Amino acid sequence: AGSGAALAQAGNEWPHYGADQSNTRYSTLNQINTGNVKDLKVVWAHSMGTLESQESTPIIIGDTMYVTSSTGPKYVFALDAKTGARKWSYQPELPSDYMSTVCCGLDNRGVAVANGKVFYGRLDAKLDALDAKTGKRLWSVTVADYKKGYAITSAPLVVKDLVITGMAGGEYGVRGFVAAYKQSTGEQVWKTYTIPGEGEPGNETWKGDSWKTGGASTWGVGSYDAKRNLVYWSTSNAGPWGAHTRGSDSSDVSQYPNLGSASQLAFDADTGKINWQYQYTPHDAWDFDGINEGVLTDLTIGGSKIPALLHADRNGFFYVLNRDTGKVVAADPFVTVNWATHVDLVTGRPVEAPNNEKRPQLGKWARNVCPNLIGGKNWSPMSYSMQTGLVYLPAFNMCMDIANREEEYTPGKFYLASEFNLGMPGATGDNLAEFIAWDPVAKKKVWSIPEANMWASGAMTTAGGLVFYGNIDGMLKALDAKTGKVLWQFRVGTGITQSAVTYAIDGKQYLAIVAGRVKGPPSFFGKLGQKMMEASPEGGILMVFAL
Repeated sequence: AGSGAALAQAGNEWPHYGADQSNTRYSTLNQINTGNVKDLKVVWAHSMGTLESQESTPIIIGDTMYVTSSTGPKYVFALDAKTGARKWSYQPELPSDYMSTVCCGLDNRGVAVANGKVFYGRLDAKLDALDAKTGKRLWSVTVADYKKGYAITSAPLVVKDLVITGMAGGEYGVRGFVAAYKQSTGEQVWKTYTIPGEGEPGNETWKGDSWKTGGASTWGVGSYDAKRNLVYWSTSNAGPWGAHTRGSDSSDVSQYPNLGSASQLAFDADTGKINWQYQYTPHDAWDFDGINEGVLTDLTIGGSKIPALLHADRNGFFYVLNRDTGKVVAADPFVTVNWATHVDLVTGRPVEAPNNEKRPQLGKWARNVCPNLIGGKNWSPMSYSMQTGLVYLPAFNMCMDIANREEEYTPGKFYLASEFNLGMPGATGDNLAEFIAWDPVAKKKVWSIPEANMWASGAMTTAGGLVFYGNIDGMLKALDAKTGKVLWQFRVGTGITQSAVTYAIDGKQYLAIVAGRVKGPPSFFGKLGQKMMEASPEGGILMVFAL
């Protein structure tokens, strides 16, 4: 690992989910560049074997690509990264009812690879280690009980001799955690709950026993800073969404901020001890999951060098945190935000709209809240270019009506205590999404591309002066990273939500994308969901391009 920002950047290989442990999704390869990207052609393709949504980031080590499908019959593939020929595939035996406790469509965002092993998190909340050469299972551990609503949807993080995973289940009344296992044996080394338990500082910020079903799951991905030996993981919404269940109905969040939820946590990599935490949305009542990735880099702000963690939150604010201390350096809206007027940089807290008008209450609707609960940005990853110093991110332009309601908790059943209408376009224009170039130092949008339908995909940047992203209509695009000019596009035939990756073998640079439209519960999205389904044909495909 490199110094400062753990910047062991991706070059010929794409060794981690986010390219590097800093989650920059930046590659130093430049054979494909602004001058020749127009000549990209498909060199091979591989079916993902299912019509479910596909959200995987391929990992490339040497000449092998490791990629996951969202569901069976085959769940993990090892492919020849040059030709697409299959080396092996893996099919775990999942229980027949595992789908009944997966919130939002069947998905898997990829594996982690280290020390000759492939680590794979499953929808039944198990973690498997496979032999990277043969695909043979070496060990399997139960991370949590899937019958209670736990699942694993994202790639684990490999740190030294550990493999670290988060978990999903915030809609099922679970209590979130992050857990670390020995890569060699699967023995658990540490497990840290995101919500403080009885007798722990912060437990009093949860009303009564609400901490036991408080959500704060960790279904996104982690980052790692080797110099500080810190693992950064962020947490989901407080559960259930209806905030009256775990505090008061009002925006006086000082008594019940529900610590641990909608937060950024920094863990000691060896022990799992929480070093610091920062809460993006105290006493969350909007389902503003804080799970989006933390991107690590060093920024020069006002003449001094800041060890930064960059985070574009579902709540609509773009954050720059000091990753040493957790102190907020900047927080600025990157989409239309009206639930809060601003973030107070002294207290670190958002200042909510006056008179609780945008905070849902029991039986009282908060109308036209922006952004909606799909967020200013959802899980699709952003990218930080070392070349331009800009962040490239997919954003939504959507608002909602939302209210709290009474609901009983039943283990293994959806637990929201909330009702909502998401089928509302946003405050600016009739485009439902946009792709944004953001300057984290100047704290402003440099350029943006409106997208008619919701869900612009994740981003990837390269030293060739390029940024790549796609959309739900299935168009993969290469842009000039400085200007946003579209230099190349290709229709892959199904919706794209994940970002492209790039790698080189025998001196030739390749570009790979996994595509397969969002399934999600259409009821969440209303009429807009129907529109999205119509825009994007079903299908799961991995496509690889080269000059």
